[in-house]
Amino acid sequence: MVRSAVLFSAVFLVCGTLVAQDSAPAPAPAQPAATTTVSPEVAQFQKIEDNWSNSINQRDQYGLELVLSPLFVDVSAVGDVTTRNQQVATLISGEDKTVHLSQRVITVRLLGDISVVNGTYVLHHKVNASQVDEKGVFTHVYERAHGGWLCINSQRTSLRQDTKEKQKKQSTAELPFHFPLFSKN
Repeated sequence: MVRSAVLFSAVFLVCGTLVAQDSAPAPAPAQPAATTTVSPEVAQFQKIEDNWSNSINQRDQYGLELVLSPLFVDVSAVGDVTTRNQQVATLISGEDKTVHLSQRVITVRLLGDISVVNGTYVLHHKVNASQVDEKGVFTHVYERAHGGWLCINSQRTSLRQDTKEKQKKQSTAELPFHFPLFSKN
């Protein structure tokens, strides 16, 4: 009887150990050293943004049409809303020969056949008679079409430029903290 109890205990202990080893989670694979911060999606959309910029910079109508969807809507940094046809017409008319655009992709979110791309841009152009470098951020929405990506929506926001003319207003108070309600004035 004692022998069967010891045998049963030994078998139970061995089976319990085997089950515990099988159910233990496998160790996580070692993370490779980060050699680059650019994901394949960011690199892919950077190429598309580069094609867009090059089309603007070289006044290439066909190149621009390959990037922009026929349903494209653009909201500029000043609030102007334009379509793809209006963008192409502006490119062809070429009133401002100094226009130069550079764009840098920061993030890409893939949502099935839609992607949202955020980044920064610098737009060199004429305002009245002077040259201006407009710096800002953009959001571009792309749709997968015909084995590629076409931009269907663009929103730009210019960053506020600090000018040297704005200087900190000097306080006339005798003490560093001036409370109007509690002062003697």
